[in-house]
Order: sequence, then C-alpha cells, then structure tokens
Amino acid sequence: MSPFVAEFIGTMLLILLGDGVVANVVLNDTKGNNSGWMVITTAWGLAVFVGVVVAGPYSGAHLNPAVTIGLAVAGKFAWASVLPYIVAQMLGASAGAFLVWLMYFDHFQRTNDPGSILAVYCTGPAVRNYVSNIASEIIGTFVLIFTIFYISGAQITPTKTPVGMGSLGAIPVALLVWVIGLALGGTTGYAINPARDLGPRIMHAILPMKSKGSSDWAYAWIPILGPVIGASVAAFIYLYLQ
Repeated sequence: MSPFVAEFIGTMLLILLGDGVVANVVLNDTKGNNSGWMVITTAWGLAVFVGVVVAGPYSGAHLNPAVTIGLAVAGKFAWASVLPYIVAQMLGASAGAFLVWLMYFDHFQRTNDPGSILAVYCTGPAVRNYVSNIASEIIGTFVLIFTIFYISGAQITPTKTPVGMGSLGAIPVALLVWVIGLALGGTTGYAINPARDLGPRIMHAILPMKSKGSSDWAYAWIPILGPVIGASVAAFIYLYLQ
C-alpha cells in the first residue's frame, strides 16, 4: 500500500466511523438516537484508533492536514510530501462522508431538522463568535499536535519507520483525541482537522437529502484555519523547547 492510498483509506475509515456515530446519535429513528456526547467523543477516539491501525505502517497515519503541516514545520516530515498527503486526506474524508450518507440514507429521509443533518457532516459552534470559535480550534489542535511530538518522538530511520500518528501506537492517540473531545469539544465540536470538516461539508452540499439546509460556508474557514494555526504554534514551541 502506498502512503497516498494509506492516507486515503485511513481518513475514509476515520470519517465513516466518526460521522457515523454523529448520524447514529442525532438522526431520527436510529438505535442510538439521543445517546449523547459521551457516545460521540468515545466513538471519535476509537475511529482514530481504526484509521491509525490501518494506515500507520504505510504512511504514519497522519489522517489530518494539521498533523502533516505540524510535522513539516517541526522538520519531521518532508514538505514535498505535504500536498499529496493533504489531497489523500481530503479525498478520503469525502469518501467516508459519502459512505455515511449511504449507510444512514433512510434516517436522513426521516430527519426534518437541517441542523441535525449538517451536524453529521461538519462542525459548528455552540455559540457563534468567530474570535472565540477560532481560539477553540487553535487550542484543541495545539494540544493534539504538541502531545503527538512528545509521545511519538517520530523519526525517519533507515528501517523506514513512518512518521506521524502511526508511530504513537493506535491506543495513545485514540485516548488523546477522546480527552480533547471530552474536555475541549463543547464549544465548536472540535474539528481539529481541516479534512474532517471540509471534505464532509462539501459532501453535504452535493448529496441529495430531504431536509438539507445551508452548508454554513460562512463558518467553514474556522475549522480550516484554526487547526493549521494551532499545529504551527505547537511545532514552533516544540522546536523552541528542544
């Protein structure tokens, strides 16, 4: 498996399971309807576990442009590979969101609240204040990337050890994403991953759904720019502390 294919498949699985749990919780007439935030955050952490297990040996399992950019800023990943990784992540996220639409098609048809339908695909603020919203995404992503540096000590070696979340082992990074969701996710839904938000948001805009409303493009820049800033700040502080 090539790194590009690994990033595509790993991110696809991440979004299939992550957006899938949101669909299970918020769409009408599902078995998991109204099961709550603990279910959502736990499943997102386990979704990361699955993506890392699959992609880790081949690409390092970034699964997130913020991880890719943060590692590149810190000098732990080649800048020449950044764009191919991000393209693979975006395509994988879009494919995962499409599979969620297929999986929960009947329940999308039974759900009349456009806000609930949008929530399956992308993040949104509990209180819309762009300054505090982007601050939330910066802080959440900072915790993600800064911790990755200290858990992984990721290096490219002659034995071809991949660089990225895969070098952590799947369980530590799953726990990291879980605690970020529980502790810091209540303000914006903790995108902490531009591909996780943008790819599915595009799918929301494209796919036919009975009660679909706006894709909220006015907010879409927050879960893109915030994680990029947070990852870059984490990398610079990590380098300063070395």
